[in-house]
Amino acid sequence: MEETIENVSEFDAFDNFERRRKLLPWWVKGFCWLFMLFGVLSVVCLFLGFTNIKPDLSLYGFETNEPFSLFGLFVISIGILKGISAFSLWFEKDNAIKIGKIDAIIGIVLCVISMLVMPFFKDGFNITLRLELALLIPFLLKLNKIQKRWEFNRA
Repeated sequence: MEETIENVSEFDAFDNFERRRKLLPWWVKGFCWLFMLFGVLSVVCLFLGFTNIKPDLSLYGFETNEPFSLFGLFVISIGILKGISAFSLWFEKDNAIKIGKIDAIIGIVLCVISMLVMPFFKDGFNITLRLELALLIPFLLKLNKIQKRWEFNRA
C-alpha cells in the first residue's frame, strides 16, 4: 500500500513539473533557449576580456567592444540575468516568475533610457524606437497572468 502512495506522489510531482512549462506560450519557450545561450555567451565574452579578442557587445542600445568597460560589464551582467531568467523559466524553478519579472522590468527601463536619454549624450540627436519593447511588455503581462497558477503548481 505504501508503494502505491509513493508512486502516486511521484507521478503528481512529475505532472506538476509538466504543467508549469505548459503555462508558457511557445514564443517564451523559444526565447528561453535563445537567452540561455545568450547567458552562456555573455560569460564567454567576459573571459574573452582577458585576451586580445574584443567581442562586440550590444543589448537594448548599449554598445561596446570592451568587456571590462562600464558598458561592457553592464551588457554582460544583463546578458547573464537574461540567461538566469530563461533557465529558471525553462526548468520551472519556484522563483522563475519573480526573476522573469525583474528581467522584464529592467529591460523595459533600459529600453526607455536608451530611447529617450542616450540620444542626448551622442553626436546628433536620433531617437530610436527599441523593438525589444514589443516583446518585453507582453512577456511581463504574461508572467503576471500565470504567476498564481505557477505558484500553485509547485513541484
